[in-house]
Amino acid sequence: MADPTDRQATIAPTASQASAGPTGPAEAVPQPGPGADPGAGADLGRRRFFRQFAGDLANTAATVVGAAQALQRTSAEMAAAILDPARAALDERADSSAVAVAIPDQATGPVFRTSFQVEPGGIRFVDQRALPAAVVEHVSISAAEVVWAIRNEVVVGGPAIGQAAAIGLALTAARAAPSLPYARRATLRGAANALKNSSPTIASLGWAVDRVMAAYERVGDLDDDGQMIAAAIQAEADAIVAEATVEHGQLVEVGLALLDGLATTPEEPLRLLVHGPSGTLAGGQFGTALAIAIAAHHAEREVRVVVPEGRPGLVGARISCWELAAAGVPYVLVPDAAAAGIVASGGVDAVLVPADRVAVNGDVAAPSGSYGLAAAATERGIPVAVCATVGSLDPTIADGSGLETGTRDVPELARIVDAAHAPRSTDVLAPIEDIVPAALVSDYVSATGLRRPPFESVAS
Repeated sequence: MADPTDRQATIAPTASQASAGPTGPAEAVPQPGPGADPGAGADLGRRRFFRQFAGDLANTAATVVGAAQALQRTSAEMAAAILDPARAALDERADSSAVAVAIPDQATGPVFRTSFQVEPGGIRFVDQRALPAAVVEHVSISAAEVVWAIRNEVVVGGPAIGQAAAIGLALTAARAAPSLPYARRATLRGAANALKNSSPTIASLGWAVDRVMAAYERVGDLDDDGQMIAAAIQAEADAIVAEATVEHGQLVEVGLALLDGLATTPEEPLRLLVHGPSGTLAGGQFGTALAIAIAAHHAEREVRVVVPEGRPGLVGARISCWELAAAGVPYVLVPDAAAAGIVASGGVDAVLVPADRVAVNGDVAAPSGSYGLAAAATERGIPVAVCATVGSLDPTIADGSGLETGTRDVPELARIVDAAHAPRSTDVLAPIEDIVPAALVSDYVSATGLRRPPFESVAS
């Protein structure tokens, strides 16, 4: 498959551009960084961020779904309920079309962006490999190119990957509309298999692909009307994105209520360790575990986020910290090797992780390193909250023995060797996920509330 990198463009603002958004001047958000005092000017900065966020969310959802009025209303209600302490209306914002918020004292950003935006004939990703040095857009125009983007970690995070796969199938269906029925079926089935195999441990990916292909089967996989098939697949992909946006918003509200039950002293912020990609870039249009911490900050809860670096790809350092800085949330980056010890010493108040896949009994496949964090937290009596989307619940797997983990591929392993200065011949094992037993999980945070296993079906 050809490398589709010729459609990339670097769009990070330079120092002279950092104060201007795409439709005019953008308001600057204070940059607290690690250890900063979030006191003076916090309300203004938070409200500015909320207005930018709500505008980006509503505009992107409306573009994706093509039902602007309904999606804008849903996104406005969700975002207002979650992010704005005064539950301000969307019509208060001045820059509703802005898609980026620049941090003034960093020449190249960070800027706030959703994971992807859909345009006629393509899907435009924020290329997460380039972060935090630059914001680079990467355009895919077919399922095959979305496969490339997933395999090469242009897009990272289960929910975002699932949504991207659904859109990739819609793009391929539109291109295959003029084909003969048997050729079209072979194209779509091949695309679906390639997508599912691009990251087989991510439950949301298989779930989204199966949903889209089921919509195709309902129309009739050998129907002569290729345009009707393409429209049905597009409608299902749109629904997946729209439902995920609302689901994540509801999940975050449940997470905020959970945090309200954690007691802290007035002098100390709530210390949340968030492990694994789970912000907006991992969620598609919103996010899960990291979005809970960001939403708590914008709901006037004093928080400090502890971020493990996330080797070997350093997703915590590169992406989570980038998103926290863009949102103005105080955070501190810690080495992976030190994270469990910090938890064991009582250095955090709660551990939040996203779920890649959840078995019926509650065992969880979560980002590598989650097991040690969960074990240390349980020993110390610190709650461990797993954020589970509907696509991550797998009713076909009874327990952790059936959960796959997988390992990183050779290019990323080479970077580990380089960083460690190990001999070139060194064998390296880098698992993608850990299996966290249900006994180490305090709460499963979902859009429908705090849940407990067994999870007998995705609809239960």
